[in-house]
Amino acid sequence: MAPAHLPAKVARRHGSAGCRGGSATVGQVSRSVAGACPLDCPDTCAWHIEVDALGRAVSLRGDREHPFTRGALCGKVNRYLDALYAPDRLLHPLRRVGAKGAGQFERISWEEAIELAARGIQRAIDEDGPESVLPYYYAGTMGQVQGWTLGPRLFAALGASKLGTTICSAASTAALTAIHGAKVGLDPEDIAYARLVLIWGGNLLYSNVHQWRFILAAREAGGHIVTIDPLRTATADHSDEHVKLRPGTDGALALGLMRAVLDAGAADRDWLERHAVGWPELEARLREWPPARAAEECGVSLAQLEGLGQRLAATRPAAIRMGLGLQRHGGAGAAVRAISAISAVTGDWRHVGGGVAGNVSDHFPVATTETVYPSDLPRRQARTINMSRLGEALLTVDDPPVRALVVFNANPGASNPAQRQVHEGLARDDLCTVVLEHRLTDTADFADVVLPATMQPEHIDLHTAYGHLYMTWNEPAVAPPGECLPNTEIFRRLARALGLDHPRFFDSDLDIARQLLDTDGCRAAGITLETLRERGWQRTVDYPAGTAPFADGGFPSPSGKVELRSDGLASLGLDPLVGYVPPYEVVDSELAERYPLVLLCPASRFFLNSTFASTPWHLRKAGPLTVHVHPDDAAVRSLEEGEAIVVRNDRGSFEAVVTVDDAAAPGVAFLYKSHWAKLLPGGFNANATTPQRDADMGGSPTFHDNRVEIEPLRVGRRAHGLAAVGAAAPDEV
Repeated sequence: MAPAHLPAKVARRHGSAGCRGGSATVGQVSRSVAGACPLDCPDTCAWHIEVDALGRAVSLRGDREHPFTRGALCGKVNRYLDALYAPDRLLHPLRRVGAKGAGQFERISWEEAIELAARGIQRAIDEDGPESVLPYYYAGTMGQVQGWTLGPRLFAALGASKLGTTICSAASTAALTAIHGAKVGLDPEDIAYARLVLIWGGNLLYSNVHQWRFILAAREAGGHIVTIDPLRTATADHSDEHVKLRPGTDGALALGLMRAVLDAGAADRDWLERHAVGWPELEARLREWPPARAAEECGVSLAQLEGLGQRLAATRPAAIRMGLGLQRHGGAGAAVRAISAISAVTGDWRHVGGGVAGNVSDHFPVATTETVYPSDLPRRQARTINMSRLGEALLTVDDPPVRALVVFNANPGASNPAQRQVHEGLARDDLCTVVLEHRLTDTADFADVVLPATMQPEHIDLHTAYGHLYMTWNEPAVAPPGECLPNTEIFRRLARALGLDHPRFFDSDLDIARQLLDTDGCRAAGITLETLRERGWQRTVDYPAGTAPFADGGFPSPSGKVELRSDGLASLGLDPLVGYVPPYEVVDSELAERYPLVLLCPASRFFLNSTFASTPWHLRKAGPLTVHVHPDDAAVRSLEEGEAIVVRNDRGSFEAVVTVDDAAAPGVAFLYKSHWAKLLPGGFNANATTPQRDADMGGSPTFHDNRVEIEPLRVGRRAHGLAAVGAAAPDEV
């Protein structure tokens, strides 16, 4: 039988000759526990953890029955247990004993740690009011229970500053909401039915690997695969065609392609008339965007743009898989709207396998807002602070200043723009910083109190997804090591120490999961806590794959249609019509005189943002921080393969090594994010140079809209007093 706390299908006991009658030994599999990968990835893999008779996780494998992930895990998550049992895992609460940023701590008890944290928060409230407290969190876990509910509930009730969670997909969220009414779209599984697939702004083989299976199915049925990306990525190499456009000009390319469809007489006027708002106005705007203008703006050949436009006009169904990378520049929101509009102009929504799939997380009918803000728990109104401007918030925001910072599920010391400013803010002596973490990250080194949190195999959680339509349950497989506690339990203890006694602060993890699932949408899809725990995952919509749910409109927009013209955007002072907003620094010719290279920071194959960036296997595979430079740009700067370099602009600088290749066009350099700054020579990563500036929509950051100069470190050291690079070459594993 399964252990008492696990449903029968969640815990499956595996008998073997060694554990049927003999004494238990390490490595003998006793049971398999179903769970979900917690990381910030579209795929949200269902997995099984094999646990030995002594309660230790000994292997990890994907769930072969899951319709989207089908038993495979990505290379980085295949080694997740390395991180679970890593020697740098935090096991006990810590108090700072050295300077902020030095990472010097002493062990204390949980009682002392919670008292210190509560005292710091209460002091800030007493001296400067509740808005002087700022919770800082994001997608270190994508779990609804451990990540997005009880912590925000606590701080909302205190009246703390509200966090604007902008750092990843705020521009996309605002744009998709403006055009479709919500983050909805084509079922990613149905891309298998497409005969033309545009992979736009995403390196799927590094960051959405399970989608590739469905794209290959489309190709095997005669489909044509196109990657649209400024970089020749692994995904581009495996596509039939690569459009290498200028960074940040995606919206112009989308307008040029729609104009080509219009010129070919292939606009689906019947569908547009019945299911779109603003088509006549967009048609007039497209007259201003002949393919020649779009090609010049994007830096692609006119022949390629026209050829792709003709293919798009002639091929049904066409699917667009939109990644996240294209939304990290000044015109990000406009670009997402323009790309999304293509499927309306071609009428692809009427076909199975046609349409656009970006972030599809609003297909999940969970009650996140209602769970964070339960009706029986009073809360105060408070200001909102944009998380992408944390450095600014810590150094310049007043009335009141931020005096207490509680960080969980995030590492802003490594991942935020304007890194030098962030570090300066975190080093403030008058700032009380509490960090919930698995290990001593860049951010934790600045903390006054560090609280050891559980990892995914050690706690309950419920997972939605943004790259498929299956909700997944995570059951704890092993006991937490040392004194680690779930985020939820830490917040319960903190609430108690702050003198809060409302029962909503002490809901159990299962209570919270039930609240999240208490919706009409979950009931319509047959999802309850019991069914989800029993099965491990369930489809979150009540229609099957192989359906065209928006063939006759029915979008969750105010009109029920695709809104090519948005009155909501007009009320915000933004262009209501689908169009183009150019990037900021990329097209700034004056700035280009001083900083002639555009620096991009795409997703790594071996790190998930800064997760795994201290795990030995992942570090060896990733190698040193390496900037890719085109041969023409290397020659002008006398850069040699493997040489130590400094990358700089007015915001800051960092050190790396250079590799010379033509994966990017001349004038564009790139590196893979996101090394821990503390492990690098000089103590900063690429975010020392990235701007603290908002995109056109959503308050989203502009990581990829960043101009820099690169020079050999031998020159940079003399000019800027920089330390030498000591990064070693990666091991061959």
